[in-house]
Amino acid sequence: MTTEHSGSGNISRSMELLWHGKEPAGRGPRPGMTLTEIVRAAVELTDREGLSALSMRRVAAELGVGTMSLYRYVPGKGELLDLMLDHVVGARVDEELPSGSRWREGLERTAHHNWEHYLAHPWLLRVNQSRPVLGPNALAATDRVLAVLDGLGLTDRERVALLINLDAFVAGSARTHILQQQVPAESGVTDEEFWAAQLPLAREAVTSGAYPQLAVLDERGFAVGGREAMELGLRALLDGFALFIDARRSPTAPDRPAAEPPAA
Repeated sequence: MTTEHSGSGNISRSMELLWHGKEPAGRGPRPGMTLTEIVRAAVELTDREGLSALSMRRVAAELGVGTMSLYRYVPGKGELLDLMLDHVVGARVDEELPSGSRWREGLERTAHHNWEHYLAHPWLLRVNQSRPVLGPNALAATDRVLAVLDGLGLTDRERVALLINLDAFVAGSARTHILQQQVPAESGVTDEEFWAAQLPLAREAVTSGAYPQLAVLDERGFAVGGREAMELGLRALLDGFALFIDARRSPTAPDRPAAEPPAA
């Protein structure tokens, strides 16, 4: 479940800060901090303590300054979150990706980058970014991964749709993995204690004959790790992409746009 959303502040102000990033104007001594330092401190705080810890007051405390001094740089928490979202994307922009005939390698690397990105910043999965604020790092990352699917005979809508599905899969896998990692500390109950409490009645139910597939399932099947499940699912997803791309590149493929929304 998300608890915040991008663009929750003054969107025009967020865009101005993202693209121009001006330091506060006015007379007096040179400011003792920069906008980048503020954003970095906010990201470090949120990585460490979660999205619920993010506030102008807490970020100011991280920097050892008064809360009101932050408002000379950022209007509020909403705009600060927009800056944070674009800041963390910046770590994924520098490395070049293959394109064209090597599209699969490019998407594999993108998926792995995104997986590590979510694990490094798990709070991202609690931010609704369905309406993203378009900062320079976000646009650069999007442009870079779109190039992976260039020259394959796909329409623009098809390229975008494939990338949406790729990130949806990785984000869902990462969310499940992160929740599994967090639940022992949040609940105070270890995995061993949790499953041991259910084992007597669960074993009786499974061996009753009502659940034949579970009865013959190797117990080690449930020991699959989050990354292992993600990697297997990624291979299957990209296999499906390959069939779609091959069909679109076929000389006999119809010249059609991506599937239109169903008629009302």
